[in-house]
Amino acid sequence: MNKEEIRQRLKDVQSLPTLPPIVSKLNQMVSDEDVTAVKLGRIIEKDQVLTSKLLKMVNSSFFGFPQRISTVSNAIVLLGFNVIKTLIVTSSIFEVMQSSDIGLFEHSLGCATAAGIVAKKLGIKNPEEVSTAGLIHDLGKIVLRAELPEEYEQVVETAREQDRYMREVEKEALGIGHGEIGGILARQWNLPERLVYPIEYHHNPEASPDYKEISAIIHFSDILIRALGFGFGGDKWVPPLDHNAWNRIKFGKKDMTHILEEVDEKLAELQDFTLDIHKDEGTES
Repeated sequence: MNKEEIRQRLKDVQSLPTLPPIVSKLNQMVSDEDVTAVKLGRIIEKDQVLTSKLLKMVNSSFFGFPQRISTVSNAIVLLGFNVIKTLIVTSSIFEVMQSSDIGLFEHSLGCATAAGIVAKKLGIKNPEEVSTAGLIHDLGKIVLRAELPEEYEQVVETAREQDRYMREVEKEALGIGHGEIGGILARQWNLPERLVYPIEYHHNPEASPDYKEISAIIHFSDILIRALGFGFGGDKWVPPLDHNAWNRIKFGKKDMTHILEEVDEKLAELQDFTLDIHKDEGTES
């Protein structure tokens, strides 16, 4: 299977959960200048399961709000529509991850946490969007595993046997890497470019046509979480930090120490978050 065949396959993704019908309704509503967070919240809250998932993610450690968010309308005000829409779109995907690849799920949560902390330290507007980009940066791996399971297992096996990065093996075997695959699917879902580009270019942020700083933050956060050993990104290697990306976001020693301390504290909280998810799954079954 080559790159074009994979692109065609992605146009009709079958193995992943379908998008909730509410997404198309929300897309229509958000184009209305008169729509309010309260109106949007009421629509979402009609779906109790979706509301429960959404509030659980919004109140998790990787967003780090000091107060508990109890309504969807408050979540929309605090996080913005782009983040809420993305969480809705990807909530079903993360169910797949939780059940099939908990290591990748934890890695994604860790990357989201680190990205949010770095974005706040840099004074980035809407740091929650950066957290969300971190949360879905490895979307392409989920798609590969779901849609092309045999090819995915072969990539993982080859990377392990030859001690290589997964993305190198992907491009060699498939002609396309998981970053580009994730970008393709994110565009199909009409996610904003502020989220699409960091997904697509998180291994090569300077190649991103726009939002290079956000892409650099996700690149750094991905590497940091791998280095800290939180979760499992698919191979055992810690990629090298891109020099140009680091120049966009580099910190002094004092700031870096504070970032590492905060990330370490939040990762401990995330362990509790993932344990709660497992408990909930056990209760439902």
